[in-house]
Amino acid sequence: MIQYILRRTLLLIPTLLVISLVTFIIIQLPPGDFLTAYMSNLRAQGESVTQDVIDGLRVRYGLDQPIYVQYFRWLWHFVQGDMGVSFLWNKPVGELIWGLVGMTVAISAAALVLQWMFAIPLGIFSAVRQYSIPDYIFTTIAFIATGIPHFLIALVLMWVIWSLTGFNVTGMFSRDFVNAPWSWAKVLDFLKHIWVAVFILGFLGAAGLMRTMRANMLDELNKPYVQTARAKGVSERRLLIKYPVRVALNPFVSTVGWSLPGLISGNIITSIVLGLPTAGPLLFDALMAQDMYLAGSFLMILSVLTVIGTFLSDILLGVLDPRIRFE
Repeated sequence: MIQYILRRTLLLIPTLLVISLVTFIIIQLPPGDFLTAYMSNLRAQGESVTQDVIDGLRVRYGLDQPIYVQYFRWLWHFVQGDMGVSFLWNKPVGELIWGLVGMTVAISAAALVLQWMFAIPLGIFSAVRQYSIPDYIFTTIAFIATGIPHFLIALVLMWVIWSLTGFNVTGMFSRDFVNAPWSWAKVLDFLKHIWVAVFILGFLGAAGLMRTMRANMLDELNKPYVQTARAKGVSERRLLIKYPVRVALNPFVSTVGWSLPGLISGNIITSIVLGLPTAGPLLFDALMAQDMYLAGSFLMILSVLTVIGTFLSDILLGVLDPRIRFE
């Protein structure tokens, strides 16, 4: 196992280098650059900028350098912990990203816990009680929740809550608490706004995982080792927990690689619809504006978390499932 961990750790370096190159290329694929988009916005607003000013900005942001020089400069500074200055916001990238990470992680982590709380027990129950009335009910709800986009549910809930109570659930705080210091009143106001996002991302997000858990459980329950354990007199509860459930949890463990970056980025479209100032909308704005340092740093952070999460998933799968061996 130690050799496996060392080998995988060494593979992380070339993997991240390739990811950084692909990330940089993707950001540079649209025609033009940040200044092109910036000038277009100014012209749309009826403002004009001289060519000298444009050339000065191009030199200031290093956009006059060859593309490979821009890449290596960005990568070198990123490795040193300096993510550069955002073109769009004219602020350090680290300050912009880490300033939103706390709230984003809180919402995403709560939603992830809610997903697992619903998906695992309901998936087990539906598999054990296959073709029963509760199984049909849970399966139907799961199909509906999986088929409807989350942002559409967010729009419907916003309209329903506003129509019934007159309360605006968009944003994280009411207007009176946006700049107020933290207090119990602000915490309660935060919970009033955030429950919609947690419900949508958690409860509705559990639908697909519940279907996966149910399918895996049904597959394991029909295998010979389960019938053998049952024939030896193993109690039904012990049999389920020790064997089929343990193996059926593999997809949950394998998605740790996606869950880690998801904690930082959150659901971008749902966050935009609900007006949540999380990290996701910030990434969207950076990509639209071709803000190289902000978008590139953001994507690199998500990529690093994905690689680390995948690495952790592989180790956890080997511990959870005795059929998997580290080679």
